[in-house]
Amino acid sequence: MKAWRNPNVVSFADAVSGFVAGKDTPRDFLERCIANVEKSEARVKAFVTLDLKAARKAADASGRRYKEGRPLSMVDGCPVGIKDIMATSDMLTQMGSPVFKGWNSGQDCAAVYALRRGGAVIFGKTVTTEFAVGYSGPTTNPFDAARTPGGSSSGTAAGVGAGMIPVGLGTQTQGSTLRPASYCGAVGFKPTLGALNMAGVHPLSATNDHLGVIGATLEDVWRVASQISLGVGSPGYGFLEAAAAKLPAPVRPRKLIRLYTRGWNETDAVTKEAFENMLQSLAAAGVEVVGKSDDARIAAFEDAMERDIDTALDIVAYEMQWPFQDYVARHGEAIGERIRGLMLRANQITPADYEAMLEKRRAIRAQGMELARAVGADAYVTLAASGPAPEGLAHSGSRSFIVPGSWLGFPAFALPLMQVHGLPLGLQLLGLDRQDGRLCGYAHWVMREFAGG
Repeated sequence: MKAWRNPNVVSFADAVSGFVAGKDTPRDFLERCIANVEKSEARVKAFVTLDLKAARKAADASGRRYKEGRPLSMVDGCPVGIKDIMATSDMLTQMGSPVFKGWNSGQDCAAVYALRRGGAVIFGKTVTTEFAVGYSGPTTNPFDAARTPGGSSSGTAAGVGAGMIPVGLGTQTQGSTLRPASYCGAVGFKPTLGALNMAGVHPLSATNDHLGVIGATLEDVWRVASQISLGVGSPGYGFLEAAAAKLPAPVRPRKLIRLYTRGWNETDAVTKEAFENMLQSLAAAGVEVVGKSDDARIAAFEDAMERDIDTALDIVAYEMQWPFQDYVARHGEAIGERIRGLMLRANQITPADYEAMLEKRRAIRAQGMELARAVGADAYVTLAASGPAPEGLAHSGSRSFIVPGSWLGFPAFALPLMQVHGLPLGLQLLGLDRQDGRLCGYAHWVMREFAGG
């Protein structure tokens, strides 16, 4: 299997030892990122706002701490891009929408607060689709400007893919972290629902919204997620399993359940071949992979998801009513057509309908947990997207392979291991509820085995 290699990678985690040894500095690392901005931003259009003066000042302060042997945290000196639906005290937060043009919250969201406290360099605000659900912004794919970077965390993924930042924050309500990570050749992480604090992030759907992280390497992603978790916690949840500066130790999964889902029907032959080759490589390395043709219980689980998966978007629409019904009433067609359509859809959903949809989801979540236990599987495996990034910028690609994990709230990684037609394609590892650290250990093993990292 020929693994994907991103020629643009800049990894903060790889640079830290140089900071500690005095062979490199956070300011020099930042300048390498800025050089990539100067080379690629005019084409990629990843950022809404850049504050290079403040970034250089923060990097210099970090450099002094390393020189004195007292870095603040595992992310001290790390440049981070922030999706523009997340509040930042020193930069505008405009939601990808004209109705929020010029708006500033005056405070940091919880995740940015935790990162700043740890000495991270808040590099800029990255492009989002409208409110992370509507029309696409101007960002292009870093490997082909005629293709989408994916959405809604478009700018974060493209910025990482182009080497402008080592890591950035995104969100995922349906497919908005893993899909753009897959298209842009980056590592994407969607934790268990509620594991990372969402305070100060514009809401869409309380029972579907996840804070996500996209980075150049698995360690970059894990450091940032861990700092957010340990720095501010998550009310009612606690902390990310195994949160720490170091990755969980690599562990070979014993058995993985292969999920087809409806996305398989929209996947072309070359993509299918790349995925089958990846599964063969896993099997050759000692991982047992089972699917619906091997076990009727797996087939029953897939049938249950197929029967009820469309309620995922209905739940999102119903939970969006505040504040989006008010936005539509006040701003009319200044709110995009997709959002207005979702509000019309919400009008048709009764409280009884909503309760029934939540109950169906609870039942299938329990079925997914029990299936893994009964089969003796450590996680699920599937694609992170139905193929490489499609051409055009208006549509950010299919969510079919990613919605199940968001709907169920289970943790998931997109790992940049495959390529199709010279473009990246991610492998999705979908874990079990609150087992993020264990899933990261499996991801660590997979990356070490097949990507040398």
